[in-house]
Amino acid sequence: MNLLSAKNLSHSFDYDLFEGVCLSLDKKESIAIIGISGSGKSTLLHALSTLLKPNYGEIVLFGKEISKMKKKELALIKRNKLGMVFQSHYLFKGFSGYENLEVSEILSQEPIDEELLRRLDIEHCIGQKVTELSGGQQQRVSIARVLTKKPSIIFADEPTGNLDHETATQVMSLFFEYCETNDAGMILVTHDNDLAHMCKKVYKLEDKELKRIK
Repeated sequence: MNLLSAKNLSHSFDYDLFEGVCLSLDKKESIAIIGISGSGKSTLLHALSTLLKPNYGEIVLFGKEISKMKKKELALIKRNKLGMVFQSHYLFKGFSGYENLEVSEILSQEPIDEELLRRLDIEHCIGQKVTELSGGQQQRVSIARVLTKKPSIIFADEPTGNLDHETATQVMSLFFEYCETNDAGMILVTHDNDLAHMCKKVYKLEDKELKRIK
């Protein structure tokens, strides 16, 4: 069973963004989606992650079509099984970095992994207020918050945009290791072709079509 499958997805705003998109994600698999700015990459990711309802097509999560789920069932899946990492970190600004992780710990009933904090090089600053952290530190706290809840699917929209190349590569390696260890999958949207080609599959969204290039 796929973790996720999408069939014939189409969406538009004032103009058509994409049409006829088909995609599937298996356990331990990583998929990158690349394309020029405005091609619809983030919109497609929002549709796949249930944040946006596409104009047409179906999305199946863990063997069940989203449109056939009750609101409560979908809400539980989003809380417990989906992890979303964005370029904007969306941390609680009045909290410390560690308190942000504690929110994830309480909601997911999963303990905070001290080794994860070390791997992300934030163990020394995690007690500081979010507003005292650099942009890169905030992004890594955001990544730690998502991984703390042990999601089955990671949706990542430019998750390394605030990181230098070396740190970005380390973070990507951490994502891949997480997917392998936890039978999880990841869909990544990025402008960085080098990071994209670290994934098992690479797709390009171009001229309203999603084409596999790796």
